[in-house]
Amino acid sequence: MFDVFKFRTGVILLLALGCSRAEHHPLIHSVRGPDTPAQKALWLSHEHVLVDFIGADNIKPNRWNHDSVIQSIIPYLEEVKAHDVTYFVDATPAYLGRDAMLLEKISRMTGLSIITNTGFYGAVNNRYIPAFAFDMSPEELAEIWINEYEDGIDGTAIKPGFIKISVDASDPLHPMHAKLVEAAAIVHLRTGLTIASHTGEAKGLWPQLRILEESGVSPEAFIWVHAQNETDHSHYIRAADQGCWISLDGLAWELENHVEKLAFARENGILDRILISHDAGWYDPQKQQQSIQPYTAIFTRLYPALRSRGFSEEEFFRLISENPSKAFSIKIRKQ
Repeated sequence: MFDVFKFRTGVILLLALGCSRAEHHPLIHSVRGPDTPAQKALWLSHEHVLVDFIGADNIKPNRWNHDSVIQSIIPYLEEVKAHDVTYFVDATPAYLGRDAMLLEKISRMTGLSIITNTGFYGAVNNRYIPAFAFDMSPEELAEIWINEYEDGIDGTAIKPGFIKISVDASDPLHPMHAKLVEAAAIVHLRTGLTIASHTGEAKGLWPQLRILEESGVSPEAFIWVHAQNETDHSHYIRAADQGCWISLDGLAWELENHVEKLAFARENGILDRILISHDAGWYDPQKQQQSIQPYTAIFTRLYPALRSRGFSEEEFFRLISENPSKAFSIKIRKQ
């Protein structure tokens, strides 16, 4: 099992020795405001507190009760705190159950720094895109998301810490999905928010990176979400060489696949572009009986598996602390 005290001691030693990888990163945005992440803080970089799959046309905040959600989810978040996690990235986008006020309540109750997002989710044939968005230009979509960053989400003072979009993996992209990427590029160049895109197989990655290149945005500003779905590992090397972040985020559902992919990344020198998380949770308003998946497999299952494969404490630290701190730092990254 992951030993927090031993890990912390090792990290402090690395910092005292002047570990070249421990860079300072200036700013992130959690639901409680701007923050400068500590170099040794632990992250879960893709999780969910609540998801509602009813569809954009029917979703409403009154479909769930904050107290019920909190009662269901808090025990799982307390387990996260027991593993000394500081930052919890909630990847639920608008029109799929994003609730900034709920996340702020939970953050204050648990002490976790929870990071929410702006953006729209295009996968599953645009089921979660609001009707008004289809006739909007990329610039008009971008203004909605920029306003959330500058003024707050849904009339609150809570600001997003990254941009969450989604595409169906195809090349070329669906026109709506290409528009989402264009809008995200505009928002990044105005705000410095990182773009995390639900993508899956690599065939949907390359057209997105081409749009970013045309827009003047570096791949370093982009997280390839659900990259674990790709079976041809050569795409990981190509993406890492371009500077893209590669998110292996299905650890709640499988282990061996991730271990093999992480071993490949280590062997090919690209661990410094990899993010790991569970894609776990979540409270579902459509279910009377909740079946929430814990957020702890990284510490209870993956960590010992990696150590048995020869991974060092410093390499694990890179995956769970250093890389996400870099990936979610608010910084404009141009080509």
